[in-house]
This record gives sequence, structure tokens and C-alpha cells, in this order.
Amino acid sequence: MRGVFVAGTDTGVGKTILAAAICAGLVARGEKVAAFKPAVTGLDDEPPEGWARDHDLLASVANAGQSEEDVSPHRYGPPVSPHYASEMAGDNIEPNELLAKARNAADHADALVCEGVGGLLVPITPGYLVRDLALDLAVPVVLAARPSLGSINHTLLTLEAARTAGLDVRGVVMTPWPDPPDGVAESNRKTVELIGNIPVTCMPHITRDELAEAGGRLPLDDWLHLDEGPHAA
Repeated sequence: MRGVFVAGTDTGVGKTILAAAICAGLVARGEKVAAFKPAVTGLDDEPPEGWARDHDLLASVANAGQSEEDVSPHRYGPPVSPHYASEMAGDNIEPNELLAKARNAADHADALVCEGVGGLLVPITPGYLVRDLALDLAVPVVLAARPSLGSINHTLLTLEAARTAGLDVRGVVMTPWPDPPDGVAESNRKTVELIGNIPVTCMPHITRDELAEAGGRLPLDDWLHLDEGPHAA
């Protein structure tokens, strides 16, 4: 499977905008792209001004003929972890069904862009974490992180959790990158890159209309390149 898994250091760190930029950047260069997010929570809250809800946005920028339901098969109102949201809704999230839907989407596209829910260790269901989904899909991982204070610890912890499990983390994207960047942001970027031994890319604040341009500036080929080894599929 050719694709990328967009994970995050926390909730609200820009995963969806990053995933949408990747989709739009790939589409702009002529690729057929499918998007997938196993669950969306927080639909009771209004999305940020100028943006659609996560599954609507991803469905609108991908071009593999998916509906919003195809992109996110489980959608909940409360802004809570998916395992708790499904429990409150009396719903049942089956990991094997998620994998089947994601793989079916990938079979009809040149690349799959999968976005996680919250951080890597968030449970999708009890006993099945976001990290487990990334492992089962066996695609490279990119981490979305804030450039602000606290990012060093959150990002390095997430890198450690990912690498310990065997995930192939290709890069970190700090977003929204301030213009001009302050000393904290610059220090965070350099420190994560050095200690984490990982390339760190910066993505500025963008609008919906700038997704494709922003995606085109990302190192997409480095992220989606298939290695010969346990992560190739």
C-alpha cells in the first residue's frame, strides 16, 4: 500500500489541515488520492471559521470518489476520545472493519492519506489504539506538532512511542508556523530535529484555498516512498 499516516502529538495540532494539504498537493500533480479518518468526534462544536468539518474537508480534497461516510465511517457529536464517544452512542467500532474500509479505499487510488484521531496512544476502541491502526496499515507516518512551548516534550515522546512500536516515522511538521518565527519556535524546530534525528518541516497558517500550494511545498515523495522491508506493502 502506498500512503501516509498523519498522526499528531495531541488533539488540535493541525492534523486535518496537514492531511488535507497532502491530499490536495498530490491531486494537484495528477494523482488519484483517497482519504481516511477512522472516527470524527466533536461534531457538536462548530469548525474553525473558513473550514469544514474534518470528514467533509478530507472528502472535498481527495479525488477517489469517496463520500464523507467513506472517509470517516464513525462520526460523533461530543468532543471526546472515539472509544468514549462510541460508548455513549451505543455504537461499536470494529478494527477489522476499519482496516477493510481503509484498504478498499487504497485499492482505488494511487495513494491513501489516513489521519489519526488525537494522539497516537488514543484508544479507538478499548485495546485498539490509533498507533495500532497505523501499524496495521503499514504506511509511513508523519507527525503534526505545534511550534509553541511544550512541543519538544510532546513531539519527542510521540516519536519514542511510534518508533518503539516499529512505526516508520518520516518527518515532523510544525504548524501553524509563525511569520516571522519567534525564538521559541526556532529553538523547538532545531531541538526536535537534533534530538529526534528527524526532518522537521514548517507549514504556515493557510486558508482552504491554499491547501494545494501548501501541499506542493511538503516533501511528499520522501514521505510516500515505499521501502523494501517490513513497512512495504
